[in-house]
Amino acid sequence: MNHTTTPWYRTADGHSLIRRSAIALLVVMFWWAILTHAQDVSQANNSNKSFSARTTHLLGFEGSLNNANGTLSIQGDSLQFQKDGKPAVQVPIASVENVSLGQQDKQVGGKAMTLGKAAAPFGGGRAVSLFAHKKYDTVALEYVDANGALHGALFQLNKGQGEALKNDLVAKGARVSKSDESGKQSKAEVSNENK
Repeated sequence: MNHTTTPWYRTADGHSLIRRSAIALLVVMFWWAILTHAQDVSQANNSNKSFSARTTHLLGFEGSLNNANGTLSIQGDSLQFQKDGKPAVQVPIASVENVSLGQQDKQVGGKAMTLGKAAAPFGGGRAVSLFAHKKYDTVALEYVDANGALHGALFQLNKGQGEALKNDLVAKGARVSKSDESGKQSKAEVSNENK
């Protein structure tokens, strides 16, 4: 009759600690994903004023370094990119020949996220991977410089900001090709591509 009971919060094995840690990690990741989504939606809803957003200039904007972080904004009748502490590089909106949108998916979290996925028991790392990605919009611009030469530039923005930039540019006089306005291919185009 010398039976000792173990309280619910203590077990003889260490698996309950691992399970509780994994559940706590999943809860934190869930809330992080919700807060990130809410922030992206609130930034997309601020379309009343002139466009301005933190972006990454991937390549092509004349006078800017590749993979540079800065602010892309519409100032009057020009589109400008300004890296922190550097002079702004401007292009007249009327010289923009085409604006194309795309999407990019990038894994976030670095080494800490990778270790968390590896430590999650019972295949929980796959569930963590669902929340470890962030979506971005990519905007490709084709513009003509003062000498008449055609240039292209590629920017990476937070999700939802690419469409806002495109709409503001079109409203201020930028041109968009017919294939980009529709956004989707017709059935005839798709059937011809498959042949």
